[in-house]
Amino acid sequence: MNNTTNKDIYRSLNINESNQYVTFTIDDEIYGVDVLKVYEIVGMTKITYVPNSMNYMKGVIDLRGRVIPVVDMRLKFNMDEREYDDITVILIVEVMDKLIGMIVDTVSDVIGLPEGSIQDTPHFSAKIDSDYISGIGRNNGDLIILIDVDKILTWDELERINRG
Repeated sequence: MNNTTNKDIYRSLNINESNQYVTFTIDDEIYGVDVLKVYEIVGMTKITYVPNSMNYMKGVIDLRGRVIPVVDMRLKFNMDEREYDDITVILIVEVMDKLIGMIVDTVSDVIGLPEGSIQDTPHFSAKIDSDYISGIGRNNGDLIILIDVDKILTWDELERINRG
């Protein structure tokens, strides 16, 4: 079995790792996460509910024999819940050396953002707590909120998820 990871692929293609982002939408906002943090993108699948979990923790999925906790990012970001549909996906991301599923409305693309097109986190309001935002990027006239996946969940939240 080949153990090639996304990181290996991007290194072999000589892609500038620090500026590549997987973009996705939640509500009408465009977000991006570092491509090297994305393990896999899967369509909506059966989620097994975990009792007594946080309201945004939807449960767990079986990803080829691995149990992956799944978080609804709309609920995590205090947005209105939305019914899942054919374009709803789960981004499997690496958060502090653990795989976590992030339910998002839809995945858009993988884009490259030059350093000059990324600005530091603004201190004014976005739809999410600015602690999660690593910057704001510009791409073809769109503003993209860049998310630091390692800051989406606190240590306490990760521990609660891991205890299941």
